[in-house]
Amino acid sequence: MLLGPNPAEARPASYEGSAPSCFLTGGGALEICRDGSEAEGVLIAPAPCAFVRGVQLLRLARSEAPGPIQALFQGQTPVASRRDEPCPERRATDSRDGGALRTGRTFEALVTTLPPTADRFWVDLPEQSTRARGWSEPTPTAEGIGPRDPIAVTGRTWAGEAYSYVFLLGQERVGVTGGDDAETERRGRRRRRRAEQDAPASGPADVRRRVQIEARTLDFQTFEIRTRTADGYGLAWTPFEAGAGRGRRSDPPAPAAVIDEAGKPVTSACTAPAFETHGLAGSISVVDRTYHYVYTDVLPEDCGLAPEKRRTGLFLRTAQDLSGAKVWSTARKLAGPLPPGSLVRVARAKGLQRWAVSYTCQRPANAPGGPVADICLQYTADMNLDGIGALKLYADPVEAGRSPAYLGLRSGGDGSGRYDRSAHFWMTDAEGNLDTPAIYPNKAGFLTWLDRLAPTASGRDTSSLYGRPVYWATWTVRQIGAQ
Repeated sequence: MLLGPNPAEARPASYEGSAPSCFLTGGGALEICRDGSEAEGVLIAPAPCAFVRGVQLLRLARSEAPGPIQALFQGQTPVASRRDEPCPERRATDSRDGGALRTGRTFEALVTTLPPTADRFWVDLPEQSTRARGWSEPTPTAEGIGPRDPIAVTGRTWAGEAYSYVFLLGQERVGVTGGDDAETERRGRRRRRRAEQDAPASGPADVRRRVQIEARTLDFQTFEIRTRTADGYGLAWTPFEAGAGRGRRSDPPAPAAVIDEAGKPVTSACTAPAFETHGLAGSISVVDRTYHYVYTDVLPEDCGLAPEKRRTGLFLRTAQDLSGAKVWSTARKLAGPLPPGSLVRVARAKGLQRWAVSYTCQRPANAPGGPVADICLQYTADMNLDGIGALKLYADPVEAGRSPAYLGLRSGGDGSGRYDRSAHFWMTDAEGNLDTPAIYPNKAGFLTWLDRLAPTASGRDTSSLYGRPVYWATWTVRQIGAQ
């Protein structure tokens, strides 16, 4: 269980001026209190053929294009236009289909409304719409969403580098006894690719793992994908061409796994059936010219358990250069166990020498509304990385996922008191650390999340992903004793 000397402490109900979600954090030196005046709203309500997931708002160092703010998120795979049905309801039927990386430029005054965006690169694989031949409604199947979870961060601007980088998570089919070393990876790549083309979308032998992939860009419109040279040994950056794979002879580039200092690909600890893989989702923050990649993954000792019973740990990798052949350090465990499927984001706090840690949670049973899904937030006492692991993220029993450090978000829900707070992210500066729009200069952060339970614009429940709205909210933090 997670133990620490300075756990988040809920304010007593009688505390003067406190709201239900007021609590102390940062070693007792900070207070977060979201009352009814804290700003919230709808970021976007997608059409039935679209989805928006994991929205990161990124403030760039320059105000001209592609700045000042870029929105990046995971969206739907492009489809060929249909004259009679320009926006059919959709539902993904292949676990490899994760849609596209979408980006769009916005400005301070419009930051609470998602700007126009466009597809930048994607995996083009089968989906199913409501007008699929032979059915009036799509066959109920699980949705596949990968490559997923984009994280954007600047390159080494202090060394004159102009590129920005985006890390995403793909999925690859592996044998039950497949190895993780780079040499095995190279030898098996072509064999697995042929097998994927011939194999069904899912089945008893469809075992997969998550793998980190990488792209770079100068303008957030055109991207180069990290690939391997023809001999399988060298690193190459291959431009993504939007027409590839759509009736053209050339195939889109096959991303290569990001490699760590030990020469091993950065992959999830455990394999799982196609729709049940977990791991590697998180955030990247630059502090003192060092990249800090903090993410959750299944604890290796739990790989033998059923996927839904596997506990999660919080891990750290660091890097000095994102463009090299070997990018990340080996993994270091920061905390755990956490509840299965936990999502944790970590960044340097705005205006403070502290780490901010946001994570999925449930409100305590005695909280207003009872134990419903929320997003929790804590600050460390300083910039010591060990302070992240010292936070007590969850109350006992940990597997219940409850915490008094909940933000008390109000938006979304299905109208019956149930909420879903999926794929939360926030606004950052170019180095991945917390920032806010100019219209909220005194706020400590700007949060985004997807609600899979909130009603769609069409009123249909065909998909739990397509058409579901994304929300935003701010929070305020103050130092105890400050005027």
